[in-house]
Amino acid sequence: MTEPKRPTINWMDILMLGFLAGLALVPPVKELHKQAILLGFGVLQLGEGLLIEQLPRRGAAYVVLLKIALASLLIDHTGEPSINSSYWPSYILPAVTAAEYFGPWATLAWTTLASAAYCSYLYPALQEFEIGVEGYSQLAIRVLFIFLAAMVVNRFSVEIRRQTKRYQELAETLAETNRRLEHAQAEARRSERLAALGQLSAGLAHEIRNPLGVIKGSAEMLTQKLADSNPLATELAGYISTETNRLSALVTRFLDFARPLHADLTPADVSAVLDRGLNDVAQFWKGPPVLVEKEYQPNLPLVEMDEGLCEQAFVNIVQNAYDAMSANGGGTLRVTAGAAQRSTRDRNNVDGVEVRICDTGPGIAPELREQIFNPFVTTKKSGVGLGLSIVSKIIDGHHGSVRVEGANPASPDPQKNSGACFVLFFPAASAAKTAAEPSHLVIS
Repeated sequence: MTEPKRPTINWMDILMLGFLAGLALVPPVKELHKQAILLGFGVLQLGEGLLIEQLPRRGAAYVVLLKIALASLLIDHTGEPSINSSYWPSYILPAVTAAEYFGPWATLAWTTLASAAYCSYLYPALQEFEIGVEGYSQLAIRVLFIFLAAMVVNRFSVEIRRQTKRYQELAETLAETNRRLEHAQAEARRSERLAALGQLSAGLAHEIRNPLGVIKGSAEMLTQKLADSNPLATELAGYISTETNRLSALVTRFLDFARPLHADLTPADVSAVLDRGLNDVAQFWKGPPVLVEKEYQPNLPLVEMDEGLCEQAFVNIVQNAYDAMSANGGGTLRVTAGAAQRSTRDRNNVDGVEVRICDTGPGIAPELREQIFNPFVTTKKSGVGLGLSIVSKIIDGHHGSVRVEGANPASPDPQKNSGACFVLFFPAASAAKTAAEPSHLVIS
């Protein structure tokens, strides 16, 4: 594993050039081969980062090989015999470079190659000179110093890379924590707004409901009194009664949203509750035909839920899907349920069931997907925007999650390229809760 080097020239490169210039001023000064090789070392030092940037996989290996070649040329022109050259420490440069970019085993391999290149000059020396035990000991000491320098530098480089990785992981963890904190703050602000809105809605609904009852009763009495004597007045009284019923239904929805929901939680099969919600909508649907495709994974884990409230949540989503597809003359509703896992805020994985309800309607604009579960946000011309708010309240109360996605743009069927897909997740009931008595939960 190599570590990229910055392509810019830093102060250490300048310092390295200064040391190379010092070597150039040391006798023999007029040796052109020596000066050219030292110049090559300087050019390679300046271009090292750029070469590794252009060739991230092989660049470091090329740099080490070039430094081994330059070191071999340097001692070949500065010693007689070459193996006795005073510039033998030049082999430390490729070894240290390998230590900087590679791991311990690769550093050992490259250092062995550099030492072998240096020891290769032993053969021509043996052809002309007799080398005793002291000479071999001196050679061994030099080679061992090359290895020591490489391993010391590699130890620090590996530790630096390890610390850098730890800092990067810590930075990623902090970024994820900040993201979760921002999400939690947004949820808290949303809960506060919903709580305030709920109190206001409950108060207004109670104040509005009583006058509506009086208006409706008066309209019905007018209809009975007038009978056929005044058809126009009878028709207007009928309008009053119809609109009063509509307002009463709207007030009821406000109360459903505002009042705490009392949930009796029992382990249940999500697919059975989902089927009841689908049948409820299909039974009373009077619009264009809608094809329902269902795909339920067998042996789904049981989910601790209030079946009535969850059925209401499914009905609200399915009804919205039917209404959305009616503008296109009908469509296809695809409903799937399968086992899934979700990560909680404390980063633990929770088993459960994921339900996906996807339609082929016009879909929901991306900028509205984060707001669609807020009160009074709706894409319907005649909607008031409370249905999905109630869905979110129910699902959140069951410790689940709900989100909306776009349809799959890679679908081969152009009709399925549009639409909305609601994804609901319910945590699975534990084995202990499966056999326990139903628990009561107040969802506020």
